[in-house]
Amino acid sequence: MSDTWTARLRTRIERTVPPGEALPDRQPAYVSSWIYVFGVLTLASLAVVVVTGCILALGGVDWWHTSSTGHFVNSLHLWSVELFFFFMVIHLWGKFWMAAWRGGRALTWVTGVVAFLVSIGTAFTGYLVQGNFDSQWISTQAKDGLNSVGVGAYFNVLNTGQMLLFHVTLLPLAVGAIAVLHIVLVRRHGVVPPIGEELGDDADRTSSEEVSTS
Repeated sequence: MSDTWTARLRTRIERTVPPGEALPDRQPAYVSSWIYVFGVLTLASLAVVVVTGCILALGGVDWWHTSSTGHFVNSLHLWSVELFFFFMVIHLWGKFWMAAWRGGRALTWVTGVVAFLVSIGTAFTGYLVQGNFDSQWISTQAKDGLNSVGVGAYFNVLNTGQMLLFHVTLLPLAVGAIAVLHIVLVRRHGVVPPIGEELGDDADRTSSEEVSTS
């Protein structure tokens, strides 16, 4: 039957991402650039952040403060976050100077920026739930600032339980959802060509000079 759920799902995917573009094995030659490598490195570091965060959640606060293994995983989590922001900032600035919103790709650019902003909140709540003097100092200093803009009642940085749930549940889900949407939009609209070489979406995908991704 053509009305099965698998047929409907396949049709939906084909409407979202053009055929052959979900996992393409060839790309236009201008994709062979370091600026796109930093985008992939951002996703790779995000994966390490999620995996190490899940391990820390299993071990608990006492484990990552007193166990040598916990210290190691906690350090991996911290440094993967640092690399995540390092790679993301380079990728965002590079795409800014490339005017990556051209050719109907404005939403692709906006989702990248929003992912960066939500990631800042995720990292901030992570610092607040460390359970040490640093987290106490950061929370008390941030409290007055948040109260001054009227959000202290909804985002109470002195409430460790609330900050923990924000950090491990709400904000990571938001970052993950926006990252997936960003990738889908990239696959749907293609990679933006260099300035001065705008050929349109169809021509971008069928450029005579291509590089293999296999």
